[in-house]
Amino acid sequence: MISSHMRLFGAVVALLLGASGPAPAQQLELKLMAPAAPGGGWDQTARSMQQALVAAGIARSVQVTNVPGAGGSVGIAQFVNGAKGDSNQMMVNGFVMVGALAMNKSPVTLDQVTPIARLTEETQVIVVPANSPIKTAQDLAAAVKADIAKVTFAGGSAGGVDHVMAALFAGTVGADAKKINYIPFSGGGESLAAILGGKVTAGISGLSEYEGQIKAGKLRALGVTSANRLPGVDIPTFKEQGIDLVLANWRSVVAPPGITPEQRKVLSDAVEKMVKSDSWKEILKQKGWDDAYLGGDAFADFLKKEITRVTEVLKSVGLVKS
Repeated sequence: MISSHMRLFGAVVALLLGASGPAPAQQLELKLMAPAAPGGGWDQTARSMQQALVAAGIARSVQVTNVPGAGGSVGIAQFVNGAKGDSNQMMVNGFVMVGALAMNKSPVTLDQVTPIARLTEETQVIVVPANSPIKTAQDLAAAVKADIAKVTFAGGSAGGVDHVMAALFAGTVGADAKKINYIPFSGGGESLAAILGGKVTAGISGLSEYEGQIKAGKLRALGVTSANRLPGVDIPTFKEQGIDLVLANWRSVVAPPGITPEQRKVLSDAVEKMVKSDSWKEILKQKGWDDAYLGGDAFADFLKKEITRVTEVLKSVGLVKS
């Protein structure tokens, strides 16, 4: 027969073990969708989140799935319809999806997801070959104003951040953005070859894409899209050259529709802890990503404004009908 002392001892041990168990956030078992093929920016962001959330003890497990197609249009449709009300699922997305959904006239939109947080951003740059007669952003502006059809811009997919930037540059310097001569390339290597080979006037991409060629002296950077000079980067901003062009290729994470405010808070808190973790900070350093964390209602407000801005730019270049 078990004595009362033994029963009391057992109860105390059980209580202590329970008290030292994992916090509720550590019980998270998440599914994270990257609405793109493996290897791209969204996939890298999802797998970086997976690594940081588990390493920091915020989640027990994170499963990443890839659903590529149409700039994220296929993925978001599957996410909104298939994950509704599931607070264990999130999806990575970003600037490119905003344009893709508008251009593809997607019946599923970002208005239907639950905003969680903006995570990172990358500054954009315009480059020309080192032997180009165009030396400054103002030289490029003059060429665009003189004959916009003769100025060719190389960049990523139609409607993406590079295309939007070309349109913004033209419009900002007083040219007709609808007439921009933009040539989309499926990969950075192809566009780089076109720029170095003098097949196009200028190239547009994230700074990290061309940084090596700029430092090697093969490309000349005309300007970056940050509001202020970047630390340790000897490239003027467009703004300081009299061209009011500020733009960033941001990436974010959202939850499905139909979750409760309490469930949203659990996911938001988990992501906030992640971005403050040493694991995440180390990943940002390795990837060359800028920390652009913006959570809660502030991110929801930012997302609405970006949808409006990008849609208006795409209308201005005729990619989206008014």
